[in-house]
Amino acid sequence: MKKSHPIRRAVLAGAATVSGIVLLLSLKPASDPASASAQGAAASQQSAAAQESPQGGSAQQSSSGARTVTGDVARTQYGPVQVRITVSGGKVTKSEVVQIPSGGRSTEVSNSSVPKLNQEAVAAGSADIDAVSGASYTSAGYKKSLQSALDKAKAAGGGTAGSKGSPGSSGSSGSAGSSGSSAAPQAPATQARTVTGDVAQTQYGAVQVRVTVSGGKITKAEAVQAPKGGLSDQKTALAVPKLNQEAVAAGSADIDAVSGATYTSTGYKQSLQSALDKAGG
Repeated sequence: MKKSHPIRRAVLAGAATVSGIVLLLSLKPASDPASASAQGAAASQQSAAAQESPQGGSAQQSSSGARTVTGDVARTQYGPVQVRITVSGGKVTKSEVVQIPSGGRSTEVSNSSVPKLNQEAVAAGSADIDAVSGASYTSAGYKKSLQSALDKAKAAGGGTAGSKGSPGSSGSSGSAGSSGSSAAPQAPATQARTVTGDVAQTQYGAVQVRVTVSGGKITKAEAVQAPKGGLSDQKTALAVPKLNQEAVAAGSADIDAVSGATYTSTGYKQSLQSALDKAGG
């Protein structure tokens, strides 16, 4: 009997150890679902916050006066055109197309005309922009959708009207601190224009000039079209940069012809005068 006690103790101790291990193993699976559910709940909260944060960001932008507005779809003979603009501080800071004619020749026309139309929309700050040569339908649709976007921004954006009215109405706001320059921000919006002159046909090809006018002065002149091919390429490369410089320096179409490029110079001056007439009107 005395010899069997140590064995019984060992058996009992082993059984107790096994029971403890079983209990520990049975408790682990129970804790895993709980932690997993807690992690799932945290993840769902994070995803919900992530969904809410973009809305909060757009609300902050709109409250500060920056708005992104998409115009109505304008139907053209070659497909729909739709323009989206970003307006900040009463000015168009970005213009881009959402829809544009595509496929075949339309893709080439769109790729050529849209960047120019975007630039002109930002520079003019309105839908009063010139059509791109060779893309009349696309240009017309662009201007129609652009005007729609501007109308929506004006109607829905009290911040745009407020940003214009606050400098004149109150002298305590941060922008009113520069009250002496309150008229300056409006001047570029109303006077800065990018205008494209009519195409002037010459003996060696078409010439078309585009100018940017700000404050009654020509700030930039460039040739949209110029004679190409053979010797014409060399003359154009030589004459056009000089004509551009002279146009900006003179501020008019009363510029000298470039020696050796009489026809190109004559066409340039004719298209330049057309652009200036449009800008002045």
